[in-house]
Amino acid sequence: MLVKNFGALTEQEVLALAISLEEEDARIYEDFADGLQGAYPEQADRFRAMRREEDGHRHRLLEHYQKRFGSHVPLIRRQDVRGFVTRRAVWLVRPLGLKAVQKAAEAMERETKQFYEAAARTTRDTALRQMLGDLAEEERNHANIAVAMAEAGLTEGEEARAKRLFLLQIIQPGLAGLMDGSVSTLAPLFAAAFATQSSWQTFLVGLAASVGAGISMGFAEALSDDGSLTGRGHPWARGSVCGLMTTLGGIGHTLPYLIPNVKTATAMAVCVVLVELGVISWVRHRFMDTSLLSAVVQVAIGGALVFLAGVLIGLS
Repeated sequence: MLVKNFGALTEQEVLALAISLEEEDARIYEDFADGLQGAYPEQADRFRAMRREEDGHRHRLLEHYQKRFGSHVPLIRRQDVRGFVTRRAVWLVRPLGLKAVQKAAEAMERETKQFYEAAARTTRDTALRQMLGDLAEEERNHANIAVAMAEAGLTEGEEARAKRLFLLQIIQPGLAGLMDGSVSTLAPLFAAAFATQSSWQTFLVGLAASVGAGISMGFAEALSDDGSLTGRGHPWARGSVCGLMTTLGGIGHTLPYLIPNVKTATAMAVCVVLVELGVISWVRHRFMDTSLLSAVVQVAIGGALVFLAGVLIGLS
């Protein structure tokens, strides 16, 4: 791709590039605001305010350009000039992460500030030099605002929404997967252990059950809803979390059957199951507002029934 060195740009081309940069920054900030509106409305409003300021910069640049060079502004983009950092399109990155957006905004403002400082050093026009210097200072302030936004953290309302999103998008599908993987694979695993008295055969059964359950639960979660109405996030992200946690829940008590002695392996598997059920109970208590005793009783009863079914089937 043919690009031009910044030092070779004329004043007309510098102004045209500045107008293009301000237009791009304003649209990116509007994209940021749109992507954050649902989860972080206060942060979205801040980015809309920054977008309005970028529009103001563009208007000042256009007025100066029209006075000197007329109404036609050549299309000169950042990718046409050597030295600019390539930006990833915002529409390719959804859902938007707040920290990533704040970091991107800071980088954008610092780059634009450096552009205005370099442009001011090259121009001979006093009025243009002053305007570019003023814009550089304003971009510096924008960068400081982006840093302050990141350091200030979330408001109380945004923290509550962030917690809710974390529960809906990560904890709930992950917990459902962990419970299904830990409990549903008990029956085939221990049935195989008691029926075959072979650690390796039992391991294969447990591995197949864990992977199969992970795939099934992952697709079931992903296809349950697209998140557009429930706010539960991207379906395939939820499905991936659910599927991975399902597989992990089954693999945990399957791995002991790599021990050749089936009785020792079974004893180890029972210990792992107890740990898994304890973790599930704690997660339910910690994130789902369930009393610890109630969570332990519910999970223990379910696990015991499935374990008993596996043993009875294996011994029959």
